Amino acid sequence: MKNYFKEKNIEKIEKLEIKNVVIDSRKIEKDSLFFAINNGNSYIEEALNKGASLIIGDNVPENINDSRVLRVEDTIGTLQALANEYRKNLNLKIIGITGSNGKTTTKDLIHGVLSQKYRCQKTSGNYNNHIGVPYTILNFSENDEIGILEMGMSSFGEIDTLCKIAMPDYGVITNIGDSHLEFLKNRENVFKAKGEMIPYIDSDNLFLFGDDPFLKSVDGIKVGFEKDNNYQIGNISEKDCSAEFMVNNLTYEVPLNGRHNCINGAMAVAIGNKFEVSNEDIRKGLLKSSLSSMRFQRIEKENITYINDAYNASPISMKYSLESFNELKDTRKKIAVIGDMLELGENEIQYHLDILRLVDKLNIEEVYLFGPRMKEASKGIASEKIKVFEEKEDICKRLSEFKNITVLLKGSRGMRLEEIIR
Repeated sequence: MKNYFKEKNIEKIEKLEIKNVVIDSRKIEKDSLFFAINNGNSYIEEALNKGASLIIGDNVPENINDSRVLRVEDTIGTLQALANEYRKNLNLKIIGITGSNGKTTTKDLIHGVLSQKYRCQKTSGNYNNHIGVPYTILNFSENDEIGILEMGMSSFGEIDTLCKIAMPDYGVITNIGDSHLEFLKNRENVFKAKGEMIPYIDSDNLFLFGDDPFLKSVDGIKVGFEKDNNYQIGNISEKDCSAEFMVNNLTYEVPLNGRHNCINGAMAVAIGNKFEVSNEDIRKGLLKSSLSSMRFQRIEKENITYINDAYNASPISMKYSLESFNELKDTRKKIAVIGDMLELGENEIQYHLDILRLVDKLNIEEVYLFGPRMKEASKGIASEKIKVFEEKEDICKRLSEFKNITVLLKGSRGMRLEEIIR
């Protein structure tokens, strides 16, 4: 890290002690390096008072004159450049993960597996963009052996930028779906945008969902259900709070329900094999994985079991979630609360209608819709079990009328359906 500042002729960096790197003023400790991003410049005084060792900002108030404050032209650009310099000097392998769905759970499961053998760190929460990725890199330790980075995007050029910063040694592309169509228009463009990772990774180190029509032609290690994959998934068996599956005739289990989570688990198995983790440790790592919240998360509340899958939604992830919910071994009444899927572009209502036609055929007793897009789409289907709600409070009241039910919550982040959990 100091090499970057040396190139900028900042001599004081020689004596600088950095405990951690933060972009949130609430997390500043003594000897933190604070990047004042966006409105972060308003918290520079607070950062100084908390004992930050260095503060970097591009809009520092003129009245602040402290040797610990470094004025730059572009705070985010400096964050990215510093992360890249730091990454070059780290003796660790980086795994980059992108795709339309399943990135976070795949990241968590891979981390669980590799942590059985290596000192391993991963993206915290959803820090997967042009700010979150460099921030994560700067918080890797020199003692870490593997860093797992989730890489998100919404338009062209973003994955390319993240790969230039992170210089990944291994790559994972989970799938190509109907996400960010408001900006990318079609799946072909989603593939082009996600596929910006491909030139950065040797094909022997690139892991792909081989059943995806866009990824079939890409050279790499394929994981999927079809016979020509390097790692073939089969024999899925749902349990109360987990799913068992086979990969190349060996049995594994993930602490989540759903066929899609078996795909995520199989990807972790493949990565584990690449890093020579034993099958015993792979099994142990999958079950011990520390999973992110709101990804098919089971929450017990009095007479209601919530399946909180409300972090985000696209047509593919909505389909996976509903089908997995349908397959749950649960004798209680099932109710699905589904909200709008955002950023789908001009055909958004059709995507919502397709989901309603799917859920109408499933063995889910009642379906509650929330959001203007779901409401509009509901006009295209006549189904007694589908009901439209204008307010979350009304959904809560309706749910309170039942005893011993299981409720799925699924919608885009902007819908915040987790607020229904009471």
